[in-house]
Amino acid sequence: MSEDDPIRVFVTHIFEESDDYLRVFEFIESVDLFYYLNVSRPDNVPMGGGTEAIKQELMRQIKESEAVIVLPSVYAQQEDLTRFQMDVADENYKPMITIRPYGGVSETPPEIVDRTKEHIEWNSREIVDALKRQARNEDTARWEVIDFPGLDDEGNS
Repeated sequence: MSEDDPIRVFVTHIFEESDDYLRVFEFIESVDLFYYLNVSRPDNVPMGGGTEAIKQELMRQIKESEAVIVLPSVYAQQEDLTRFQMDVADENYKPMITIRPYGGVSETPPEIVDRTKEHIEWNSREIVDALKRQARNEDTARWEVIDFPGLDDEGNS
């Protein structure tokens, strides 16, 4: 993944930029040197054609993606339309990731957890690592480095 080859990400939506939808991109953008392209377009609401036009637009957006993030908050608002988006992702072999409901006030519905590859927390690093694993099969094993202030290289204070 590079600036010339960003990961194409679709985030479930019901043709509005919900708080969680915007939050996903705030978290992703806080990670240095991670390049992505948002292929979900909540503002592309079809003007005519009803439900069929809405489904066609969602299919077009999802097909452009490499990974899909399923938001439980969107599922709570429009269960059928979110399920449709998950069906399209499955049919097009797009790996799905879900992020636990923000604030920990509820649990992710089991229907979502059962269908997604990863169930993660609201954490920039976890979101980016899950996208790398699912979209590009990149190994993201990292070690945390803990610095104990006041100690020199020999461990003396």
